[in-house]
Amino acid sequence: MNTLFSISAFLLLASLRISIAQTIPFEHTPLTGQEDLSVKMVEGIHQFLIHKIQEKKEDRNLRWMEALQGINSDAFLSENRTLLKERLGVTVTRDRPKMEVMTDSLLHPIEINTENVTLKAVRWNVHGSLFSEGLYLEPVGSVRGRMVLIPDADLLPEELAGFTKKDESWSGIAFELAMQGIEVIIPALIDRGDAWSGNSQLGRWTNQPHREWLYRQSYELGRHLIGEEIQKILSAVDWFKNKDKDDALPVGVMGYGEGGLLAFYAGALDRRISSALVSGYFDQREEVWKEPIYRNTFGVLAELGDAEVALLYSDRCLVVEHCKFPKVEGPPEPTSGRKGAAPGWLLTPSYAEIEEEWNRIGVMQPDAKENYVFINAFNENDGNPFSNLAIQQFTEALGLDFESRKKVQRSFPRPDQWINPRDRQKRLVLNMQEVFQREMNRCEITRDTFFWDKVEKRNEAGRTNIEADLRDKLWNTLGRLPDPNVPIDPRARMVEKSENWTRYEVVLQVWPDVFAWGLLTVPHGIKEGEKRPVVVCQHGLEGLPKDVVITDPDYKKYGAYKGYATQLAERGYITFAPHNPYRGGDKFRVLQRMANPIGYSLFSVIIGQHQRILEWLKGLDFVDGERIGFYGLSYGGKAAMRIPAVLEGYALSICSGDFNEWIRKNVSVDLKYSYMFTGEYEMSEWNLGQTFNYAEMAALIAPRPFMIEFGYRDGIGSVEWVNYEFGKVRRHYDLKKISEKLQKEFFDGPHSIHGVGTFQFLDHHLKK
Repeated sequence: MNTLFSISAFLLLASLRISIAQTIPFEHTPLTGQEDLSVKMVEGIHQFLIHKIQEKKEDRNLRWMEALQGINSDAFLSENRTLLKERLGVTVTRDRPKMEVMTDSLLHPIEINTENVTLKAVRWNVHGSLFSEGLYLEPVGSVRGRMVLIPDADLLPEELAGFTKKDESWSGIAFELAMQGIEVIIPALIDRGDAWSGNSQLGRWTNQPHREWLYRQSYELGRHLIGEEIQKILSAVDWFKNKDKDDALPVGVMGYGEGGLLAFYAGALDRRISSALVSGYFDQREEVWKEPIYRNTFGVLAELGDAEVALLYSDRCLVVEHCKFPKVEGPPEPTSGRKGAAPGWLLTPSYAEIEEEWNRIGVMQPDAKENYVFINAFNENDGNPFSNLAIQQFTEALGLDFESRKKVQRSFPRPDQWINPRDRQKRLVLNMQEVFQREMNRCEITRDTFFWDKVEKRNEAGRTNIEADLRDKLWNTLGRLPDPNVPIDPRARMVEKSENWTRYEVVLQVWPDVFAWGLLTVPHGIKEGEKRPVVVCQHGLEGLPKDVVITDPDYKKYGAYKGYATQLAERGYITFAPHNPYRGGDKFRVLQRMANPIGYSLFSVIIGQHQRILEWLKGLDFVDGERIGFYGLSYGGKAAMRIPAVLEGYALSICSGDFNEWIRKNVSVDLKYSYMFTGEYEMSEWNLGQTFNYAEMAALIAPRPFMIEFGYRDGIGSVEWVNYEFGKVRRHYDLKKISEKLQKEFFDGPHSIHGVGTFQFLDHHLKK
């Protein structure tokens, strides 16, 4: 009896499944399983990016091997130096440096005179209002060579000069070099502390290391902390070269840790530098996304790994020293008043890992000369930086003989007679912050030239071409992946049915390991041959497709979304609620970290998913492919600005709870709602400040309809700045004589879908 019942139950269940499958009105294969597709999506994109990173490495190998064996190899190297400068933000013309000796409150020079060396606390201008501070060690007597010695971020210049009595390998190295006739400048770097990462007037503080605090401000502007510190180093080289243009004294750079990074890049970019010693930095960079975020660069790894950067030295000397890396286990510990820093750490790689990257130099350029020197400090110096052999090789390339390290007796100044390192660090942080905040204000002028002068001062035919070009530039700025290249393979199942509509869960393949996923709600009563408009309803940060369809007022996300995808289905629209992969905290944010070095972003992937969504929707018999609108809240509002701006398949776009003066939102340290104070460290997008703010993106949505909705109690921005940016969009639509296609609605409410004016907007533009 039990057996008969089990068989009957199984047959009944099977027949129900067949019946349900038959009700799905589009071609598909059954979607099975109950796994968390949100988690699976992030994991799949992670794997996809791992493959892309490896592909870029293989592409680099082939491209560089071919180019370096060609007759135009010098031009190829020059082009890559130019690209590296641009991606590091070394883009501002430096001023002629004027070296100043610092003074105390009584105008006494801050300096120490010894029998063989004079040490001075100095400051020099770099460009505009940017300045640098550090130490200058001048030999007494003849000068044999010159160098910039760059400490790690958490080392003081005074430690390298020998002021402290620490028994470290770097202690006093600058003094010893100066004793042997080498002029030395030691710039102070931005450190990894967090004392000034915040705004006292706003009462907002973070645990972002100063390096991250400034990186975040610079990245959106197409500038970089790394680039500005390289500028400081090259300005010191300028000063050396300007001292006496008739002398031919060689100049070298030498650094450890973060200073090794800067020495490495500075030497690669500037051929005036005869020799470089890079200690505690050179490595394989395919996992740079695990390192502190202030090392993140956009697109550099797509063109240059460390081996390729080394090849930019050409016939000049590069000494790479494998040693212990600085110990960085993460940002400062968060406290109740300080949080939001990005994770990231530094670990000493194995000798084999570094050797593998080093050997790529010879693979790409088999005739690489003896000017490339690789030294293992663990053989001599217990793995500590600046071994005798490394310094000997470095100075030999400068035409100098370096005597082995020897302890030198030095007198130490009293603290009250010298620069206070904490005060100096504050000056450096606030000075660079001022530079970036000023650039935030000025970059609007650059955007006017880059965008508006082209779009609004052309005839209609010329404007169409330039808009297409700018659309491509926006897509490339965000990072354009190849179009989806696997069969779409729709998988689906019915998940819910009401009197008025049926809902299906759908999965579409995009690329290997990457899929699109969402909820399709189809109203009942669609007649044979009828084609309905579609509204793509996009959730926000940490959201799910279900958030925009649930109409139960007790549901925790109802207050924000109000089940608007279902509301629209009740009004006769087909709705599709896709999942975007900004869910999972650091697990999704690391995708941005992985994508950036190879020239992509999180939106590179999301746009590809929406390419596939549009392709699939347009292929459904009951969908009008010319009437597909986009309506997103919060992070979905970010999507509403970017995706329709590059994908013309969307007939209109509504940005809810996100439209802003986007550059200020990311860069300003004076706005309480700025991302500078939050843990959303993935928000910075390379160089948008000089190219595309939200008004420019909206102009690329034109001539299609565009609308924003914003609640007065929404903490994402201020009415004043929203109106400021929207005013540019209004001007553009007015000048194009399409004012009726532009709308905004402000309402008395929080960060949420309002669904009043926007629903009317959809009805007006999507319903025939």
